[in-house]
Amino acid sequence: MSDIVKYAQQAATAIITLNRPESMNAFTAGLRKDLFDALQKADAEDSVRVVILTGEGRCFSAGADLKDGLNRSVETMLLQEYRPIQDLIASIPKPIIAAVPGSAAGIGLSIALQCDLLIMADNAFMLSPFTTISLVPDGGLNWLLVQQLGYRRAFQLSVESERIAAGRCIELGLANKAVPADQLQDAALQWAQVLEQRAPLSVAATKRLMRFAAEHDWNSSFELEAKLQGGLVGCEDNREGVLAFFEKRRPEFKGK
Repeated sequence: MSDIVKYAQQAATAIITLNRPESMNAFTAGLRKDLFDALQKADAEDSVRVVILTGEGRCFSAGADLKDGLNRSVETMLLQEYRPIQDLIASIPKPIIAAVPGSAAGIGLSIALQCDLLIMADNAFMLSPFTTISLVPDGGLNWLLVQQLGYRRAFQLSVESERIAAGRCIELGLANKAVPADQLQDAALQWAQVLEQRAPLSVAATKRLMRFAAEHDWNSSFELEAKLQGGLVGCEDNREGVLAFFEKRRPEFKGK
């Protein structure tokens, strides 16, 4: 991992920061590789319970660095370099919070929306700008927008390349929270610290179930829910949670 992605850990939270502020954190081959490596590191570290993904400077990410990709196969790049990042974000059994300063645009928006939770600076915005350069939304953005907004609204926002302000993002369900820009990183960390206290096995199972439910029917979702619940009942953390409830104290979960 080079310095274009910063990795830090505070308590049980890993903080991954895209660090090309001079280029608005636009994605190059190096940034894609280092982000994937950082996510793998957070996934493998047992002491990490929550991940924050953010951008250095005035932007989360402006999308792909067009200078970096003009002479490459875009299809290969999307399938072999971007998709593994998206798949990893979706499959890591830890909640990932996107903290968006400034803007998330293009494939930067795709990556932000793939995260489990999203907090924005109150002056930030989202943008799907592809029709302004005769391209289609990519990096999974079509699926993400249609899933989260429905077809008509997703289509409108994309073909009109509308800047979606933070307040509107919350109204539409694209973001969970907006805070003053100078408080964004602290607010994201405080949120992560709350999630650190939740039972890790429960959080992981809930993430798996809800992502499964987004793509499957009620029957198969119910069956997976029953299976995972059966595996959790009676585990050490389940017993600790029940005991703490009766003893009126905060539970101490160990992820077991």
